Amino acid sequence: MAVVAVLTGCGSAPPRSSVPGAIPPVVVRPGPAPSAERDGPEARPPADLARVPDAEPQVESIRRGGPNRPYEALGREYVPFTEDRPFTERGLASWYGKKFHGRRTASGEPYNMYAMTAAHPTLPIPSYVRVFNPANQREVVVRVNDRGPFHPGRIIDLSYTAAYKLGVLKGVAPVELTRITFDDIRTGAWRKGAVPEPAAVDDATVVAAAPPATNAPIAPAAPIAPGTSPPAADPVTAAPAASAPSEPSVDTSRPARGYWVQLGAFRQKDGADSFQRRVGADLDWLAPLLAVFTEPGGYRLQAGPYASREEAQGVAKRVRDALSLVPVVVDRR
Repeated sequence: MAVVAVLTGCGSAPPRSSVPGAIPPVVVRPGPAPSAERDGPEARPPADLARVPDAEPQVESIRRGGPNRPYEALGREYVPFTEDRPFTERGLASWYGKKFHGRRTASGEPYNMYAMTAAHPTLPIPSYVRVFNPANQREVVVRVNDRGPFHPGRIIDLSYTAAYKLGVLKGVAPVELTRITFDDIRTGAWRKGAVPEPAAVDDATVVAAAPPATNAPIAPAAPIAPGTSPPAADPVTAAPAASAPSEPSVDTSRPARGYWVQLGAFRQKDGADSFQRRVGADLDWLAPLLAVFTEPGGYRLQAGPYASREEAQGVAKRVRDALSLVPVVVDRR
């Protein structure tokens, strides 16, 4: 029995195959057809789209199957790769807008034309990529959660906002894209000019990200707002610890086993001490758990230890929401 599918654009996930055993390529179907109007921007797009932040890369597992199954579109077969590996590509970028706004993407998430997302034919879903426009030297970081484009020469379909920030709304434009790997995320190397974390840090999961500053913690993304209190929701039970010291001190011993939340990496001791004081003053609930450790390459301000990764990630989320930091969960065994 032959199946004929007419592909109208990005925004639908491949259906599950009913054939047992090996999974053959599937045919991409568009789902319910949108209205017949041409694609494009809405009549009144939100203001200040230039201020929409880029996607924040996180380590998200890549599963085989689902949106990463082989599939067929417009008579051509595509085989997405599922390995965490570097990937670069040059070609044309296009974008899609109101015609698909709210429709289901290949990942199952609704398409939001005002989010920093994109579609790619073969990159793992999800993936994070840096897209560079050589014509104006602009670049954006987007999260790949959809499939497409399927036109010759085109390599990526950007959301409306991503295309706006990149300066490619007038039509297709040449771009260069680079996939951000898990190691890039864990070490912070994905940020231009960032000083990567030492490779000795094992099994780290990035919870957020932010740019570095000279003689300042690599973690903070913005100035800390004094007096900011942690959100009431998602309470986290911290491991018992002694009361906070009156003055920060550097602990040269090896941290206790468990999960630690790293708040910053420093080249100089004074920077670590100063930042410990600031965090302790703004987050009194975290102050007793803060410690600075001497490690190769500098000093690490960390909080812990916590008994489980989930508990540490909860603390990292509270810190991120309160102080706009880049907490990293580190498993020390």
